[in-house]
Amino acid sequence: MVLNNLNYPLDFKFKITTLASDFNITDRNGNYVAYVRQKMFKLKEDVIVFNDESKSKELFRIRANQWIDFNASYSLSEFATGRNFGRMARKGMRSFWKASYDVLDANDQPKFKIQEDSAWVRFFDHLVGEIPLVGAFTGYFLNPSYTVTGIDGKEYFKLKKMPSFFGRRFQLDRLIDIDDEEESLVILSLLMMTLLERARG
Repeated sequence: MVLNNLNYPLDFKFKITTLASDFNITDRNGNYVAYVRQKMFKLKEDVIVFNDESKSKELFRIRANQWIDFNASYSLSEFATGRNFGRMARKGMRSFWKASYDVLDANDQPKFKIQEDSAWVRFFDHLVGEIPLVGAFTGYFLNPSYTVTGIDGKEYFKLKKMPSFFGRRFQLDRLIDIDDEEESLVILSLLMMTLLERARG
């Protein structure tokens, strides 16, 4: 199974009514693409991607390869068959200042990089976020963006955090066409990255 015929941009919208990190993915017409749920109280991060919020069909699974850590990588697989798409690897302490991830295929070959566009947005978000009252509104004017670049140097996707009070919304645009299998690999990587980066603030 691959994700295909997607109508961009895609909207990632987190739920604020649950303790778990859950979010819906819809296309530009408001149609469901997936529902993402991160299992709670796990020493190793474990994420299930469902067809929609009813959770009637499990599509993909994302699992950390070790206990929660800056150097963890995350395996991306189809739920029903266990078929491996590849993995996403966080770039250790370099990600502490400016988010950077490698996306590797099923043969563990580098295919894409996900990089935060500006480290200063994160810096000022943390700085202003400490100011009483004012900090509550940083989600409206300090919003990071991330670019997915191929090993060919081309920019394939752009993910942006959208203005919102609770930092609930992200929007994903595809900049140029891409193979369906590679598209699924990138989108699954971005789902996991969004969970990780949102948890960091």
